[in-house]
Amino acid sequence: MEKNIKIAYIGGGSKQWARVFMSDLAVAEGLSGEIALYDIDLEAAQRNAAIGSRINRDPAAKSIFQYSVCPRLEDALENADFVIISILPGTFREMRSDVHAPESYGIYQSVGDTVGPGGILRAMRTVPIYEEFAGQIRDICPNAWVLNLTNPMSICVKTLYDVFPGIKAFGCCHEVFHAQEFLTKMLLETRGISVRRNEIYTDASGVNHFTWITEAKYQNIDLLSLLPEFMDRFYEEGYYECGEDRFAFRTDPFAYGNKVKLDLYRRYGALAAAGDRHLAEFLPNGWYLKDPQTVRDWQFGLTTVDFREKQQADRIAETIAFAEGAKPFPVRKSTEEAADLMKALLGFKTLVTNVNLPNQGQMPQMPLGSIVETNCVFSHDQIKPVVSGKLPTAVANLVYRNCVNIDTTYEGIKERNLSTIFAAFVNQPLCGSLTLEQSKALFRDMCRNTRAYLDPWFDLDGWFAE
Repeated sequence: MEKNIKIAYIGGGSKQWARVFMSDLAVAEGLSGEIALYDIDLEAAQRNAAIGSRINRDPAAKSIFQYSVCPRLEDALENADFVIISILPGTFREMRSDVHAPESYGIYQSVGDTVGPGGILRAMRTVPIYEEFAGQIRDICPNAWVLNLTNPMSICVKTLYDVFPGIKAFGCCHEVFHAQEFLTKMLLETRGISVRRNEIYTDASGVNHFTWITEAKYQNIDLLSLLPEFMDRFYEEGYYECGEDRFAFRTDPFAYGNKVKLDLYRRYGALAAAGDRHLAEFLPNGWYLKDPQTVRDWQFGLTTVDFREKQQADRIAETIAFAEGAKPFPVRKSTEEAADLMKALLGFKTLVTNVNLPNQGQMPQMPLGSIVETNCVFSHDQIKPVVSGKLPTAVANLVYRNCVNIDTTYEGIKERNLSTIFAAFVNQPLCGSLTLEQSKALFRDMCRNTRAYLDPWFDLDGWFAE
């Protein structure tokens, strides 16, 4: 069986995710068709199209796709079976304010793209863009499956469903995969058993980047019961699960020692699934993000925008080398699941994995309609959420606060109501050490720093004059 499909890739000039996705599609058997790349950076999309053509000529390629670059979003969406959305809302100038402006108020952020002050401002830039995407999908390709990869994940998916209730969209994130990798390393260290991530069953639920595992098994082994033994050996020195160097957190700003994850398990009896850099931002700032020394003590890092700018420059240089053939592109399967999910929706197989969807009851402890992350069953042209296990009450309270903050942020942006947005801003756990006056001053500063993206949608001067 071979399926000929069209994929519209919004953000098709991506410096990382697009080429990973293109490689995964190439090694996935039984597919062919067109990938239409749309990006406001046309040259970046053209480079990815050139990389795609080179992938097609690689002996490892089993599925061949023709790549086109579309100057208009409408052309990319026309007759699309799948839509991938992976964009950066704004530039590094805006991200610099998101991440670093709060530091002058004693607020430190390790990521700054989901919650906290940075997550709020990023959402304010993102929602109006996603309102347009949702409207275009509704009008041009209403039956397409939509895969969102952009952060803030929950608010992006919320916008898509609010503008187009009939949309077939879900949000993909790899954070739970890393927790599963962590569990494989724990199993190896404690029992000498080597397994792959997909051989482990986990029941994970929560909101994106703040999901929790209440059950984890390999065959008949209860993996959570092994955590105390693992912590006795590795809690103090740290253990990063990706790659061969478990001490990578000492030099890699994206790595972490899982000390936050294990500390939370010790407190609550459930395993937080996301990486420590994300987890810390959902919790009071005095816990893990009080200051840079506290962050170092907890064995993770504050990823600076300076680092991200250098990383992007390196990725652009690498992309050019791939596109021009100066550097061979490695065509191989990644650990991402987007291509696998598409194949399941096309009827090739049934797959159970975690994704972000509106709460239809799969998380009874969270509000209906909120975007939650749980296991779902993917099969031919359908996704069925799986009812998750009950979170411990203390954990559910932590998740609920952040869930409501996300919903409040969205409602404020949808209504263009800065007072409602500020209510969510001041209720962020990371802002808990600020007075109301300090919170409003920080919110004002961050809005003004990024007003080029906000002025078309919000009356900043009118609100700050109140």
